[in-house]
Amino acid sequence: MSEQETVAVVVVTYNRAGLLLRMLGALAGSERRPDAVIVVDNASTDHTRTVLDGTKEAHPDLPLQVIRPERNLGGSGGFHLGVEAAYEQGFDRIWLMDDDVLPAPDCLGTLMSVDEDCLMAVREDTSGRLVEKAAVTFDLRNPLRIKPKTAMVETTYVERSAMPDLVEIENVAFEGFMVRRRVVEQIGLPDPDFFIFYDDVDYALRARRAGFHIWAVRDAVLVRQLEFDQQHDLGGWKGYYMYRNLFTVHRRYGENRLVRAKPWLIAAGVVVLSPIRGGQDEVRNVSRALKDSRRRP
Repeated sequence: MSEQETVAVVVVTYNRAGLLLRMLGALAGSERRPDAVIVVDNASTDHTRTVLDGTKEAHPDLPLQVIRPERNLGGSGGFHLGVEAAYEQGFDRIWLMDDDVLPAPDCLGTLMSVDEDCLMAVREDTSGRLVEKAAVTFDLRNPLRIKPKTAMVETTYVERSAMPDLVEIENVAFEGFMVRRRVVEQIGLPDPDFFIFYDDVDYALRARRAGFHIWAVRDAVLVRQLEFDQQHDLGGWKGYYMYRNLFTVHRRYGENRLVRAKPWLIAAGVVVLSPIRGGQDEVRNVSRALKDSRRRP
């Protein structure tokens, strides 16, 4: 069945025209062409529109669609819109993609050949080093685990060659995550209220709770163009969303009362350590995040 299935790629972008240009070029060079490429341009103010127009001219056979919300909805809002559009158009599979990754020419074909409902392409950096941070174990049972991600693909296997063909994982990034439409039918769309961070974790947890397994596909290669550095900005505006959404995941999916109460422990730790790490900006972020996460269902 997988050979006859259709697939739409959903890309969310905001003010990263240079990265988007290279990413769309890589999709245009895919050996298995996507049946649609749906780009959600999150109200970019750089030359993203020019890049998209130029891509249509340079690759007229790339089935490009563009959705332009009036304001920046964040990654989660963008993926909500894009997945909704792909689902409503009837595609069999939906491949979620960020603008800072480059799929290898055979990446899409490799994923499409695997007869599973939830798949993840495996990321490496520009030097070829395995940097796939999807969790092999994501612990929402132990309240003493401050970070629920206790093992990642990259730390478990170190090198791609050490991986088996398929590795079962417990969370994902919306950088190469593919679902069949039956997944959307059962669990709905990505939650737009996350804005950034943990929307992908939330979606993976919903899928797993609905009975789906998620597999990282060793030979489906994505090359990540940027470093993983946003987790260090805990005193900036991104830090607020990182904490709020982490707390939301614990409150929604914690498997016992102590885990669901763990946001209080994390917040207390931030306050105690603030003189030697994030300072008052991080304290303000975590305090606001603790309050706001309690208001979310």
